Amino acid sequence: MSSEMIVVCGGGGFIGGHLVADLRRQGFKNLRSVDIKPLGEWYQKFDDVDNLQLDLQKREACEKALRGARVVYNLAADMGGMGFIENNRALCMLSVLINTHLLMAAKEYGVERFFYASSACVYNADKQRDPNVTALKEADAYPAMPEDGYGWEKLFSERMCRHFREDFGVRTRVARFHNVYGPNGTYDGGREKAPAAVCRKVIQAKQSGKLEIEIWGDGHQTRSFMYIDDCLKGVEAIQNSEILEPINLGSSELVSINQLVDIVEDIAGVKLKRSYNLKAPKGVNGRNSDNTLIRKYLNWEPEVKLRDGMEKTYRWIHDQIASGKKQH
Repeated sequence: MSSEMIVVCGGGGFIGGHLVADLRRQGFKNLRSVDIKPLGEWYQKFDDVDNLQLDLQKREACEKALRGARVVYNLAADMGGMGFIENNRALCMLSVLINTHLLMAAKEYGVERFFYASSACVYNADKQRDPNVTALKEADAYPAMPEDGYGWEKLFSERMCRHFREDFGVRTRVARFHNVYGPNGTYDGGREKAPAAVCRKVIQAKQSGKLEIEIWGDGHQTRSFMYIDDCLKGVEAIQNSEILEPINLGSSELVSINQLVDIVEDIAGVKLKRSYNLKAPKGVNGRNSDNTLIRKYLNWEPEVKLRDGMEKTYRWIHDQIASGKKQH
């Protein structure tokens, strides 16, 4: 097992915390985890990891984070679900400072491998107007018309990774995440995404005896959701691959938000009266991942069935709520 230092930026977050846990499981010893949140608010924290609380929008913080690093995973961003993204566009854009300063530090310190977590929000909105969406191919990001704020920042940062690779030799790899979900993540407070939000709403409806649920949008909008275990497998495979261009990392199992609620109701053993908030943020009408390219390169694609992943996610959120734990 290599002793080279691996740094996970955003390690106190949902995906980053799982990535640190997975690297530890594989036997990597020289790990550093960096996040802006106070250590007590990290989703997962390990005493045998070098845990640093730093604001990676600042250049000096990025230099401190990457000193001695050989491999870097940049999962750090100020983000959340559609409610957060649509109402905090400037904050989302400022994440460009994180990737910019990390790339500058990576170049300065001769980092060997640099992974950047992009998003399906980079895709052209015109190709996502129909719930019966044609799955998005990597080429569909151009001509550019991404999600305002968050999507533009991701697309710009993808290009920066490309040019640091071409001009300075920093070995960058980029994956476009499609809706990652699972245990040990946000399920309350405004930054949660649809799978966790639906789990929380169903659990609270069942607990209160008020068997109703509010759904954002008309419920017909479609998405694909990738379970965290698939995400980790993909991230590490892409980091260690020869894939130069940004690549989709998502499930191709398309589901409407109504169908997602059906699944969670079935897990919970309950049926709820539905009301639809048409004024709430709902994002694009349809989005799915075309996995032709990742199958070609890796002979693999995300494979955990939505029902199976949602069952694990529901159980974890249920236990958190039942134990009276509050999210920060």
